[in-house]
Amino acid sequence: MLQHSILEVLDRSVEHKFLPPVKEIHDGPDVAFFLTSLAYRDIMTFILQLNHSMIPRKSESDGVKTTQVWELGSDAIALSEPIRKLQQLIGRLNSLLDEVPPDTGPRRFGNVSFRKWYGLVEEKLPALLQEFLSPDILSFGCLSSDAARITAADELQVYLLGSFGSPQRLDYGTGHELSFLAFLGALWKLGLFEGQGPGIAERGIVIGVFEPYLNLVRRLIKSYTLEPAGSHGVWGLDDNSFLPYIFGSAQLAPAIDEVDPAPIEGSLPEAPDASSVANRSLVQRERTRNMYFSAIGFIFDVKRGPFGEHSPMLYDISGITAGWGKINKGMIKMYNAEVLSKFPVVQHFPFGSLFRWEKDPDADPPPQATRTIHQPLREPQVPGGDASRARTGYNAASSIAAASPGPGTSSSWATTPSNPPRGMVDGVTRAPWVSATKSPPPPVKRNRPGPNG
Repeated sequence: MLQHSILEVLDRSVEHKFLPPVKEIHDGPDVAFFLTSLAYRDIMTFILQLNHSMIPRKSESDGVKTTQVWELGSDAIALSEPIRKLQQLIGRLNSLLDEVPPDTGPRRFGNVSFRKWYGLVEEKLPALLQEFLSPDILSFGCLSSDAARITAADELQVYLLGSFGSPQRLDYGTGHELSFLAFLGALWKLGLFEGQGPGIAERGIVIGVFEPYLNLVRRLIKSYTLEPAGSHGVWGLDDNSFLPYIFGSAQLAPAIDEVDPAPIEGSLPEAPDASSVANRSLVQRERTRNMYFSAIGFIFDVKRGPFGEHSPMLYDISGITAGWGKINKGMIKMYNAEVLSKFPVVQHFPFGSLFRWEKDPDADPPPQATRTIHQPLREPQVPGGDASRARTGYNAASSIAAASPGPGTSSSWATTPSNPPRGMVDGVTRAPWVSATKSPPPPVKRNRPGPNG
């Protein structure tokens, strides 16, 4: 029996009412409600499902015990026809970059040509979905002939288009990455990946679709110099992404049987040490095999200077000696706290019929002090005023008054007076799950990089 949940696939024989995905998170209490919603439940279920699939598996052939690992480009990872179609879709989007070269004029921040590329994608996306997704998916749950109805394609398009960055702000961040995860999760719910054994479709999704998506995004960032969105700066894990660190650490965790839970410590015997992330040459070798090191490699592509200075959180994590299983468990906790629980990240996530803005009846209430402190208020409490929220069931004042000195609109790292960023311990950056008694590994000696890195 599997020890983890699987995202539900909808019943195709039952008519499904699709809804146009809309913004529902407007302030801190909305974030608290989100953490008890069906959408949050489904997002976390899908992440844990994909993560479990990427952990190496124990196997035995002719009495010989072996370990099957899931490296980037591995022939052991089956890519179904739907996965290959999604790869072609990403390839088509990639080719559109050649049609929209970066603007050569002076600029201070992101390149305005990104807006042209985004507009081109928006124009072509309905036809691209028709080309690369099967009619069964696009017409899912349609038992009537109402031409004005909202379709699966309408919901899918919102999540896919939201996964490339903001054309208004010329930025990209973990909220956009979350939108692509929702696109894939929506396709799972619609049954696109049915008919394969445990973990097979999930590995195809991660290696065959998500990694090519990350490569497309990295090209977008470099081509159009997109700014980090909602970033903590050096106090965050990564300027743009988070999920490759989850899936990549899972790739290096100790092997399990299919029915086992994810390990909480230890490493694959041949896995590189976590401390090797500061070794540029080793990262270059491992980035073609592993998603964690692929993400680290991109940091080396776009940043200069000592790794411990421009990426102190990742550098601190590299000092963990309990193995990649420990890092993987910590990354999942950190994603929940630093991505899904943060207003600047999730405020633009849209909710429709596939990711529903409805209370999960089995959800526990989020801890008030850690979930709503310093989150912004849409309706600040005033003397004699009523900030009750009938839609979510939350009272804005009672949700945060006990934790916050007063209403505000600043995110947690921009409050006055300022507090040390999350992860600061005695003036040193610490990942939330790293013991304060452990010091980071010594810096790797290297020559000063030249013009070409």
